[in-house]
Amino acid sequence: MRANRHEPTRLAEDPYLSPYRSHLRRRAEQAEGLAHRLTEGKRSLADFASGHEYFGLHRREDGWLFREWAPNASAVYLVGDFCGWRETPAFALRRTGERGDWQIELPARALKHGDLYRLSLHWPGGCGDRIPAYARRVVQDDHTKIFNAQVWAPPNPYRWTHAAPAGAERQAPFIYEAHVGMAQEREGVGTYSEFRETVLPRIVEAGYNTVQLMAVMEHPYYASFGYHVSSFFAASSRFGTPDELKALVDAAHGAGLRVIIDLIHSHAVNNEVEGLSRFDGTVYQYFHDGPRGRHVAWDSRCFDYAKPEVLHFLLSNCRFWLDEYRLDGFRFDGITSMLYLHHGLGPAFDGYERYFDGSVDEDALAYLTLANRLIHALRPDAVTIAEDVSGMPGLAAPIEAGGCGFDFRLAMGVPDCWFKLVNDIRDEDWNMSWLWHELTNRRADERTVNYVESHDQALVGGKTLMFEMADADMYTAMRTGDQNLTVERAMALHKTARLATLATAGHGYLNFMGNEFGHPEWVDFPREGNNWSYHYARRQWRLRDDPNLRYRFLAEFDKAMLALAAEHGLPDGAFPRRLLVHDEDKILAFERAGLFFFFNFHPHRSVSDYPVEVPPGEYALVLDTDAAEFGGHGRVAPGQRYFTLPVTAAGSVRHCVHLYLPCRTALVLAGPRRTGEAPP
Repeated sequence: MRANRHEPTRLAEDPYLSPYRSHLRRRAEQAEGLAHRLTEGKRSLADFASGHEYFGLHRREDGWLFREWAPNASAVYLVGDFCGWRETPAFALRRTGERGDWQIELPARALKHGDLYRLSLHWPGGCGDRIPAYARRVVQDDHTKIFNAQVWAPPNPYRWTHAAPAGAERQAPFIYEAHVGMAQEREGVGTYSEFRETVLPRIVEAGYNTVQLMAVMEHPYYASFGYHVSSFFAASSRFGTPDELKALVDAAHGAGLRVIIDLIHSHAVNNEVEGLSRFDGTVYQYFHDGPRGRHVAWDSRCFDYAKPEVLHFLLSNCRFWLDEYRLDGFRFDGITSMLYLHHGLGPAFDGYERYFDGSVDEDALAYLTLANRLIHALRPDAVTIAEDVSGMPGLAAPIEAGGCGFDFRLAMGVPDCWFKLVNDIRDEDWNMSWLWHELTNRRADERTVNYVESHDQALVGGKTLMFEMADADMYTAMRTGDQNLTVERAMALHKTARLATLATAGHGYLNFMGNEFGHPEWVDFPREGNNWSYHYARRQWRLRDDPNLRYRFLAEFDKAMLALAAEHGLPDGAFPRRLLVHDEDKILAFERAGLFFFFNFHPHRSVSDYPVEVPPGEYALVLDTDAAEFGGHGRVAPGQRYFTLPVTAAGSVRHCVHLYLPCRTALVLAGPRRTGEAPP
């Protein structure tokens, strides 16, 4: 994933960015100065990012040690099962130093594995219970729904058996985005163990090499999809224990999969008892004071990225997940919100001046740069992905080139393109030039992960792409013998859209679980508005497994597509070479990694003997979206070979391959073969 890059071109050398050289230089200097300020030039950033080993509850040979940062507190007590949930002198913390740290040392017999506990804090003018900020285990009572921290010190700690897959950083990431809680067929909450036993084998068999787990960080409201985090160092207990999550990661590594998680450092939940809000009685301990500390649209709190203690917390959080759970990287969620003082709400990012107009939170940008530096110092093979809708230049450029250091950024305009085409534009009016632009529109110095749809498209009133196109006919016409024009259109475009997206992808590809086989409907978690139903918070794997349903055709195509891409090293980082873009015929043709892609997006017009200029030689058909085994009509005979023919025009000779391209079909040819080379 972290492929070797050529000597990076500095951002300031980009002619589009040259007017903003002073801004770029100041931002780079700010990140460098911040690193020096945090480490005082005496230790590494990795050493600085070890707050999780200092704060929180730790078992020692002679007992227990607990520390918390609460500068505004006047008194702090541990309360829990061990003291009848009462404040007692034996469990009173003492203040240490001027920073506002609190500490207590306890004998071994004072606490035991499984004990529930909290902090009881007092501050001038008030008091309240709080879950420790660095708690590594937080559980919710099934009946009272109250959250508490839990002592997690099993007598037999988890023993790892597998290392991360060697050399995976040199592969293009094929990412399977997944949510543990909704990965099961039954209506309810799935577990880490269920996912390890039943879903991991599906991911491996489908051909993906990376699994991205959502909603791992503890969050009090399940329907938030894990994006309103309360306990940043605790793996969500609704899915199981820390050891069960470790077993999942371990098994994934053993199966050759890398594991990354969504890291939410863009905001935090409003909750005060479960979260960090007003932790020590002040609103500004971890967050900005006043309106800047409130994200009105998300109803959450906004971190103060200029505060050393907050940076200590967040950078330590990055290191914790790498150290404790041996993860292979992160997708940084919602960073558009943290990058701009307006949170990316309102203004259109329609010019480079938008990134330098004073609206950028340069403290947040500096933090993200240090986070990337830290992660790659700890794990050079780790992967970091930026979820940014604004297109800020440099996020996925190397730090040494003046960038932020992410390995990839999500190509968030691509799914918007596909959904706009299938929903808002008649098939007869699709513009191939616009489609080509949207699929390939990216900065040359930044790597991207492309996708047709993630979980986002099916959330909050949306639908999966297959359901958007087939709608109610999915309930009545998905049997293998059914004839239905709406479903046939949906299946054809489902395959061609995915192939076009992967084949033109910058450097990686992503799919949300189940969407590879056209999962119907939408994603919705239990909430008051749906009578607390789990019906749409699960995956209907039986649809994919039933040989009498068409879903299996889409799954088999997805598998064949990924296998072909892996075999040919696609995406290879090189820009796809356009061969033909014909708006009237709805034809799109290009070459990449020795494969030649030919798309006919016309809704009803097939073309015969269609010439496309290519290098001379012999070509072999290696993938056909219309093949019968993929639920198509089988209009092109499998295993065909094609020979170029010379065409003389205006005194020059061109070599063309002549194709029969059925409507709504894509063909992939391998070639041409070199002399003496074995046929594919």
